Amino acid sequence: MNQPAQGALERIPLHALHAAHGAKFGAFAGYEMPIQYPQGLKAEHLHTRERAGLFDVSHMGQLRIRAADDRPATLRGQLEAALPVDFEGWAHATQRYSLLLNERGGIEDDLMLVHLVDGARAEVRMVVNAGNRDADLRLLRERCPRLHVDWVDAALVALQGPAAEAALAALDPAAASLRFMQSATLRLLGADCFTTRSGYTGEDGYEISLPLAKAEAIVSRLLDNPAVQLAGLGARDTLRLEAGLCLYGHDLDPATSPIEADLAWTIQKRRREARDFPGAKRILREYELGPARKRVGIRPNDRAPAREGVEIMKDGKTIGIVTSGGFSPTLNGPISMGYVEAAHAEPGHVVDLMIRGVPRPATVTPLPFVPHRYVRKK
Repeated sequence: MNQPAQGALERIPLHALHAAHGAKFGAFAGYEMPIQYPQGLKAEHLHTRERAGLFDVSHMGQLRIRAADDRPATLRGQLEAALPVDFEGWAHATQRYSLLLNERGGIEDDLMLVHLVDGARAEVRMVVNAGNRDADLRLLRERCPRLHVDWVDAALVALQGPAAEAALAALDPAAASLRFMQSATLRLLGADCFTTRSGYTGEDGYEISLPLAKAEAIVSRLLDNPAVQLAGLGARDTLRLEAGLCLYGHDLDPATSPIEADLAWTIQKRRREARDFPGAKRILREYELGPARKRVGIRPNDRAPAREGVEIMKDGKTIGIVTSGGFSPTLNGPISMGYVEAAHAEPGHVVDLMIRGVPRPATVTPLPFVPHRYVRKK
């Protein structure tokens, strides 16, 4: 699926299926995306928490990366020059969350990568954010001239929630054997579907790459299960916010470092010691001395939600800004994430949120707001 032309909205492969289910569409990162369905955002959110929501995330970019000479050492060396990821000890068919950094230590994108090793050959599967597709491809090809970096032309869906395992295992029992951040090629309705046990809701679930010729049939079969319902990007956003997960372009951007964003864990020890990844000078200085600001959770003390752009105040002084915020269906109250000066980042600190010109009290809160429920052991 190609990136849409300037000013145009691209339709995802399953647009007609979503329309038939009554989807309300909206523009997102250049794509016409299902935002919600007739049951509404809150119902979709709670159904995902209680059973299983099926999200179409085909707007995201899927990449297959291989060495031009097919040598695993070339693949690993080139990607380690481009990303702060560590290939040493990275097991076959397991997934990692990583970052595409600039030389100033800022985040150009956040990524999901799977390392696939088959004897003397290796490849990496990567998922990038929709709004950064073209920029990521250019930067990877520039930094990794000895690699083939190509799009995978397939749909992508996320099946999330406590009923996800049973629903997917009904099509291929091998789905049940995966643990969080593991991958496998499942056989769904006769089609090979690259699948990871992951997602961005905080719930157990899977992200499934679907061959275009079989995508509608597979999604329809999953929806035949009464535990599975379609859910749109609106519910995906409230779920990821409850889970304390960042949204690129809001909580992450090219000026924000992994240390500020509480993502220091994405840079493994060997890479920190080697100091050889893009932006290492700033990032390691902040790692050692601490950043000037930090990403935090915030719970307003009343019912008024603090959304992106709201100033965070202390004693009449601006100490930060909200980057994501809204109403939590699970907690039945408002929640926000944002960046504050490090001196005010400890949980329990009381701050003010400047909402429509009125300071409203709030409390810095540990993340996530709702505990994750990933399946780490089988």
